[in-house]
Amino acid sequence: MYKIKWGEFVPERMNDKEQLIIDLIRKNPYVSQQELAEILGLSRPSIANIISGLIKKGNILGRAYILNESQHVICIGGANIDRKFHIKEKAQLGTSNPIYATQNAGGVARNIAENLGRLGMDVSLISTSGADKDWSVIEDSSSLYMNLETVTQFPEKSTGSYTAVLDANGELVIALADMEVYEAITPDLLLKHDVLLSRSKCIIVDLNCPKEAIQFLCSFAYSHDLPIVLIPVSSPKMNRLPDNLEGVTWLITNRDESETYFQMEIKDEVDWKNAVEKWLAQGIANVVITNGKQGSMIGNTKEGIFHVPPIEIDEVVDVTGAGDAFSSAVIYSWLEGKSLIEIANAGSMNASKTLQSSYTVRQDLSAEQLQKDMEELS
Repeated sequence: MYKIKWGEFVPERMNDKEQLIIDLIRKNPYVSQQELAEILGLSRPSIANIISGLIKKGNILGRAYILNESQHVICIGGANIDRKFHIKEKAQLGTSNPIYATQNAGGVARNIAENLGRLGMDVSLISTSGADKDWSVIEDSSSLYMNLETVTQFPEKSTGSYTAVLDANGELVIALADMEVYEAITPDLLLKHDVLLSRSKCIIVDLNCPKEAIQFLCSFAYSHDLPIVLIPVSSPKMNRLPDNLEGVTWLITNRDESETYFQMEIKDEVDWKNAVEKWLAQGIANVVITNGKQGSMIGNTKEGIFHVPPIEIDEVVDVTGAGDAFSSAVIYSWLEGKSLIEIANAGSMNASKTLQSSYTVRQDLSAEQLQKDMEELS
């Protein structure tokens, strides 16, 4: 297996054949010289000479038993263009509303990947997109924080988009989602990344992916003894959860999504805690149910179930991305070995700071900044 460090600057400029070989090795570090020769229409000795040159230049570190010195967190699912239309005054249906518009890169999996990248983690995004201007915008704003080599482009499809109409208080009035491109995230597509997946630190999947892909990933994670996190994106997509949730490491959901799944109403803390218990009974190791201004309920079978109050803020600038910020800080804090209450508090803190930002992912986020934010609670 060939070893390449993601994101390193190459010591010397590569020619076209060298670049092609690097790209093929990135896609499959186990590729043989004979396979490279057949793909590129060259002789195997020619491939051997080119690889030898790349090793001398420092572009390839040679054959190794390890794909990377650091394991990647793999985020799988949506990578959208988020278009937001902010109504200047009180929203009125059936007539024209004065607005101002903003546009950012978004998508649940992509947002979580950027949050984790800003927190200093090595992240790869597995997704699908069109080969259009919208994808170029996403690529430009995302590439600093995650590896995008694992995004598959389909020229005949449109890049995913999410269009939100927000009232003068930043609350959501209506949202429109074009997520058709993610139907192409199939088990066959995921198998092309089996090497990266099998050596990952953690797999994070949003429910923009088709059910069969999510079931495949849960089975893959279980058979490879890998942690897997499931992130619902909306109540209508709760039917994409696998039939068997045994072995899922984390489910990070909200009240509405949990009510939809269990066909129950969460009216008070007793119902809320009962919903967490229902999820845990499905075989999930750790569960969070967020409930807006009421905070979150978090639990597992070892530490118990706890209600964590919200972090109060004076003004909400924009609600978009706050849930993804919560999920990201939960995952990050868990990977850092924190307790359940610390994990939930970190999620609440990152969400509250994102609510006060006009960006889908707050621009000042870093591991150091999150630590400073958490010190505000002590």
